[in-house]
Amino acid sequence: MSEPTVRIQKIRRDTVKTRLIIFGTLAFLLLIGSIFSEHLTPYDPYLQDLSNAKAAPSAAHPFGTDRYGRDMLSRVIVGSRASIYSTLLLVAIITMIGTGVGVFCGWHGKWIDTVLMRISDMFLAFPGLVFALAVAGVLGGGLQNAIIALAAISWPKYARIARSQTLSQKETPYLKAARLSGSGTWKIIFKHILPNIMGPILVTSMLDIGTMMMELAGLSFLGLGAKPPIAEWGSMMSDTRSLITTVPWVTFAPGLAIFVSVMIFNLLGDTIRDYADPKSRSSS
Repeated sequence: MSEPTVRIQKIRRDTVKTRLIIFGTLAFLLLIGSIFSEHLTPYDPYLQDLSNAKAAPSAAHPFGTDRYGRDMLSRVIVGSRASIYSTLLLVAIITMIGTGVGVFCGWHGKWIDTVLMRISDMFLAFPGLVFALAVAGVLGGGLQNAIIALAAISWPKYARIARSQTLSQKETPYLKAARLSGSGTWKIIFKHILPNIMGPILVTSMLDIGTMMMELAGLSFLGLGAKPPIAEWGSMMSDTRSLITTVPWVTFAPGLAIFVSVMIFNLLGDTIRDYADPKSRSSS
């Protein structure tokens, strides 16, 4: 390999590592801020002050106040806990369910593989959010039911990835040797298959955080997620959408929080994908 090519690869690798540090730090600060959100608010996010309702952004209230005089900055900060951690819980659920189904289908095959993959095809055939709206509507709304609705329609992607990775690992010489040595099914799955297939699955999970956050916020905006007065970004936008022409800051504040959070997690996911790419590390 020529020296210029090696130099370019090194610069590219160093750039990816720098991006990983930057976006990883921002995501970490976002998570820590969400944990301690109740201690970071300048005002009580649920305290009403009708004498100060619909106040414009100012030094005292950087994001203004809503129709009940509640400080929007405080509500956006405290709303990060429900919005971010509900999203992380959702991604964890669909990752575990989808991976479990995919590994099971890839390892056992036969009729159960056919049945479960046809079910996943049925879920993938519908637009995800439309299907989630139907499920959430049947369940009756609420943040918990919104998570269940999105989990019910989002696992097939992970099942497909896990199944294809399991099938590729199933016929490798080391796995055949493990079976010949007398290793049981569970030992093979947890000791050999899962460690070797988790890379693509975890990258997909990171890239899905932003998408799931948007879809959870969308369900809340449509009244099928978190319910007022709970501070959650999607429900806050829904609760204030009638004021967007008169006091737009009450709607833009949670919208800006969603935008920034989704951007950070998407950039982190893209960076992790680039870092996991063997081509970016070939000269390490």
